[in-house]
Amino acid sequence: MCQGRYEIRRTVADGGMGRVYQALDVEENRSVAIKVLHPEVAQDDVALERFKREYELSQRLPHEHIVEVFDFVETEDGSFALVMEYLEGEELRSFMQREGLVRPERMLRLLSQLAIGLREPHQLALVHRDIKPDNIFLCGTEEGPVVKLLDFGSVRDNSAGAKKLTVIGTTIGSPYYMSPEQAQGLQDLDQRADVWSIAAIAYEALTGKVPFNGATGPQILLAIMGKEPTPPSLVTNADGFVGPRVPEALDDVVADALCKNAAIRIPSVAELADRFGQGFGLEGDHHQWAAMPESELGGWLEEVAVRGARTPTSGTMQGEHASSRSPYEDGAPQVHGAIDRSQPGHIDSHGFDNDEDFVMGLPDDSGSTRIFVIIGIVVVLLIGGAVAMFLS
Repeated sequence: MCQGRYEIRRTVADGGMGRVYQALDVEENRSVAIKVLHPEVAQDDVALERFKREYELSQRLPHEHIVEVFDFVETEDGSFALVMEYLEGEELRSFMQREGLVRPERMLRLLSQLAIGLREPHQLALVHRDIKPDNIFLCGTEEGPVVKLLDFGSVRDNSAGAKKLTVIGTTIGSPYYMSPEQAQGLQDLDQRADVWSIAAIAYEALTGKVPFNGATGPQILLAIMGKEPTPPSLVTNADGFVGPRVPEALDDVVADALCKNAAIRIPSVAELADRFGQGFGLEGDHHQWAAMPESELGGWLEEVAVRGARTPTSGTMQGEHASSRSPYEDGAPQVHGAIDRSQPGHIDSHGFDNDEDFVMGLPDDSGSTRIFVIIGIVVVLLIGGAVAMFLS
């Protein structure tokens, strides 16, 4: 029992930062998830402040597509806990590891729901800063999964007078989905960093490959800062599928969303979702696609495929018909070169990450297996195509 109100039922997940339990809220007679910091982590003032701020921010946010945090409590052993809504389903990461790829209709529906969920936080000048497949939770319904975005503990609050918890030059997040400005720890980071992260997730979901790869965190960041991603339509063709799985019209959308210069990047998740749908040849916008049953959205995509090739600006046009063989038929396809993150780390469904997060310049005494790298000060100079980088 916690606080005499929450009856602990079972352990859901365990990580370097803490542990998640399923519990019964006896006052409200409902299942809840309780995320408890490990006692030694609770001694870190910054970690504790981030934990508490996650609760405070939750009171200001809509919860249609963001996990709701009900309470912030001190535990009997001197630690602290967040009491959250208990979600039934799975993380997008788990789905991708099992299925290999995400069907276009599902990816577009999820992307559209993320656009709705992030609209108000971004209007409040809040940047999630750690959007990754592990923090996108899929709640099963008859019409298709409903997104719940998890873990607002790494939020950057750009509102006037907001308390800053991140030291200048510090980089926090997951390297595969980190924008260039986030990788450098720049102070002018805003919602466009979240646009980058979601575009990188969509790229991986549709192709089975991350847009920027490397053997270590610093190598991934070097690729993000100095390389351009392979257009997604070429990634799928190179995998040997008959006909393009991702239309060429999406190549420009991805390029604009993963633009290294945030000033000319797609400015919002809503515009990103709309352009993705247009790239597949659909009419309408993300509000319509977010609420549409997945089967109906898939039917629309099939109709568009029969009509021929599309462009994101002109709707539909005549062209070669899509291949009659779908790479999604007969179960999940073999994904060549996909990254296997299932071992050795595990990431739970309520935001504890013990394997992938990349923290530079900030002491981490939590005992987690987060990568902690101090190399110097990150400076990027693009002069005549030369890139000089000093990592901190």
